[in-house]
Amino acid sequence: MEVTDAAIRILAGLLEARTGQQLAISRRWRIETALKSLMRERGFDSLDQLLGDIVSGREPALSDAVVDALLNNETYFYRDRQPFELLMIGAFTALQKARAREKRLSIWCAGCSTGQEAYSIAMTIADEKERWDGWTVDIVATDVSRGAIAQARNGLYSQFEVQRGLPVVQMIRHFAAEGEGQWRLNEAIRGKVRFKTQSLMDAPPAPGRFDVILCRNVLLYFHAAARSAVFDRLSQAIAHDGYLMLGAGETVIGQSDAFVSSTEFRGIYSPTSRRTTVPASSAA
Repeated sequence: MEVTDAAIRILAGLLEARTGQQLAISRRWRIETALKSLMRERGFDSLDQLLGDIVSGREPALSDAVVDALLNNETYFYRDRQPFELLMIGAFTALQKARAREKRLSIWCAGCSTGQEAYSIAMTIADEKERWDGWTVDIVATDVSRGAIAQARNGLYSQFEVQRGLPVVQMIRHFAAEGEGQWRLNEAIRGKVRFKTQSLMDAPPAPGRFDVILCRNVLLYFHAAARSAVFDRLSQAIAHDGYLMLGAGETVIGQSDAFVSSTEFRGIYSPTSRRTTVPASSAA
């Protein structure tokens, strides 16, 4: 498959318009691999035919399928175990104290891909019954990929996907074998997460004010202006004493004034407003 400069411009423009992500030069090698299966399924003999149908606008669903194919949906259960544990043990403990009266937490997993991150949180909370007894924990997970969200809602994973990062004890406790080499997450855990197809360039999902936002390994692919705009949206969606967690290779430093490094938990960020907001309990 010949990938010309013109083809790259069309695909890059489509991807950025739909998702905010850029098709960087370092990622262009993926185009042939990503689109080969889609072209075979749709009966296209060449990339030019595929692009012709996209440009014509005759089949909007084709554009969605191409964007899905170009997205990097790399994820796995309990990804980056150490920062994940810092979040669950450190930040969640601080929020438990701050929310002791209402016993309610709202969590947003932005760019959730096929759902493993959101389900990792749901399983951890379910396994700590005494700690979360009487609490309402609302987990919202969003991604721009319709295909990824469909799999996430379905909760069906391959043997490889289940084995990546998931301890055997939790696999046995929360999954059931289904078909050859397939494992389905039980309904109790699936019911704890609300999935929605949504771009980070859109307004935040309901309820619109979150105690914890995870946006990991997504903003790497955004250009500086789009990344700054996303940080602004995230700052509007987070509680004044909430926590933002990014991927290991991401930072707000030099990217946004809306967040600062947490003084409590290394690698986690707090909204800048936290330093200037007076808690209601101490207001006159």
